[in-house]
Amino acid sequence: MAEYYLAIDFGASGGRHILGHAENGKMILEEVHRFAHVPVKQDNSLVWDDEEMFRQITEGLVKCGRLGKAPVSVGIDTWGVDYALVDGDGRPIKPVYAYRDSRTEPFINNSVLPYEKLYEITGIATQPFNTVYQMQADRAAGRLEKAALMFQLPEYFSARLTGNLKSKENNEYTMASTTGLLDAKNKVWAKEVFEKLNLPLRLFKPIRIPPYEIGELDNEIKKITGFNTKVVMVASHDTASAVAVTSGDTLYISSGTWSLLGVVGDPVLTPEARRAGYTNEGAWNGKIRFLKNIMGLWVIQSVRHELDDKYSFAELESMARTAGKTAEKSWTIDVNLPRFYNPASMITEIKEEYKRVGKKVPQTPGELAFCVYTSLAQCYKTAIADLENITGKKYRSISIIGGGSKDGYLNALTAEFTGKTVFTGPTEATATGNILLQMKQAGNPAVKNGFSELVNNSFDIREIKP
Repeated sequence: MAEYYLAIDFGASGGRHILGHAENGKMILEEVHRFAHVPVKQDNSLVWDDEEMFRQITEGLVKCGRLGKAPVSVGIDTWGVDYALVDGDGRPIKPVYAYRDSRTEPFINNSVLPYEKLYEITGIATQPFNTVYQMQADRAAGRLEKAALMFQLPEYFSARLTGNLKSKENNEYTMASTTGLLDAKNKVWAKEVFEKLNLPLRLFKPIRIPPYEIGELDNEIKKITGFNTKVVMVASHDTASAVAVTSGDTLYISSGTWSLLGVVGDPVLTPEARRAGYTNEGAWNGKIRFLKNIMGLWVIQSVRHELDDKYSFAELESMARTAGKTAEKSWTIDVNLPRFYNPASMITEIKEEYKRVGKKVPQTPGELAFCVYTSLAQCYKTAIADLENITGKKYRSISIIGGGSKDGYLNALTAEFTGKTVFTGPTEATATGNILLQMKQAGNPAVKNGFSELVNNSFDIREIKP
């Protein structure tokens, strides 16, 4: 009888429940529940509807029960930086803020602990949504005085499944590493940062490397779902789970709305790394994902939406290829500039940037798509050159994982621009990594020799030569 493992994978606009099991040397994945969720406006703030998110978690578990496929365990992964505060009675302190809320703006430039010093300790590139700035906003609002514990979102929802929001056992390493509050070298909370910013270390728990079990379903949840299961902390930052599917000695691009480009190794906390925009986040094995955030498919998604979703992504890709037959590959801009982060009009910003740099302005949908794709490939090339200069190491290949691994044109351009062999897949990298780590925790024989064999046997990993 198959042993099922359930990955609950939250993106910033939706979530999925994916069951996985090993069969004849292959991993079989099955999506059992999908739902949308977005931040909501509340009192001029952007917050998460955490009650609805937890209801969807429970609904997906119920569907597993109805299918007769109760999982051995369940693991939750989400994006980084966001968290929930809980009081001494184990009650959530509402609201649960979303990372795009503007409350952090007054705290980004801090003379008490300048960014340069913060990077030396934590290795986290500055972003307005970082946990370190959110915590300062909560301190100024008096919310920390009421709090007993801080749970990052996967920990929060996992603890709700077990019914234990008073747990003082651990904070999961990969999520903790995204906060800007963790000592990147020593993998402990950075006491100096807490002291200088007057943040309460009492809210935080000892760091633990995943995977590990935190308990079983709360009795009430067991009644609703009709079964019991173990709750496992996987690499609960979604990219950390995704990167678990790659081999250690390769570049990776976790390609989706964002493109996360990097390598797994040791922390790099140099001024050169900081100036190049590289960040140090935790990997499932206790190592560091040394990476850079690149704007990713968000740009082409926004362009498509502004064109009234008239064209499919496949049609835009085809038009881009046609435009590329007569265009030069140097027809690019830096799509990683702040102006492309969340503009009112992506097409307007693209055209304005072409005007600013003195290049021909793309006009047709095909030209716009071609310019976006080639600009992304150029960003990858630049970021890899920076990474190799900073680390002093050359890499021969890139593993492109996640939804963007299906984008054949961008993948081919990436190989062409970087001069490196590209391997694409798996598409469901995050859920796959989540499940692999649950299998490791359970001692499943399918992963007794590591993950690579099962991954390579299970998915269509394609090779693209430069």
